[in-house]
Amino acid sequence: MIEGGSIESVAHRAHWQPLAYNALHGGMQRWFEPIEPAMGTHPAWALLLKALARECCGLHGPQRWYVEAHPFRIDTTDGIGRPTPEGAHRDGVDLVAIFMIDRHAIKGGETRVFDAAGPNGLRFTLPGPWSLMLLDDHRVIHESTPIQPLHPDRLGWRDTLVVTLRSGGFQSNQGEG
Repeated sequence: MIEGGSIESVAHRAHWQPLAYNALHGGMQRWFEPIEPAMGTHPAWALLLKALARECCGLHGPQRWYVEAHPFRIDTTDGIGRPTPEGAHRDGVDLVAIFMIDRHAIKGGETRVFDAAGPNGLRFTLPGPWSLMLLDDHRVIHESTPIQPLHPDRLGWRDTLVVTLRSGGFQSNQGEG
């Protein structure tokens, strides 16, 4: 959690989204590996989280932000990798930060961002390490197209770090039927 420039660690927990935001994986607890301790205690990590919290405060006013961070590797083991198998979606948070860490020997992986209230949208590819996309999750939906290997006999991958910030608490299935 982040509030007023102060960061408080919380226990490792399951990621949960309601079906309304994620038709494929919503309504279930999803356990991801925790952030590596060396990363979580690195001074740059705290600076990054504080910078994202400042952006949230600029959009939605000063308050406590509940942060989740997940590194994702999507690879081409089966010939194709699907970064967003659920399709275009919202995450049910206030801000989504997607950092491109690495693209290795792939084609595809185009990012698509659409106005949540209409047909307007953008299409682009996060080109290289530390390319960043910030999304106001109240205003847009997003997805990434599948990836394919550049060379059929070699593995390709797309590594991203997704950091979400949400006011009012973490999403949970408490009170859900």
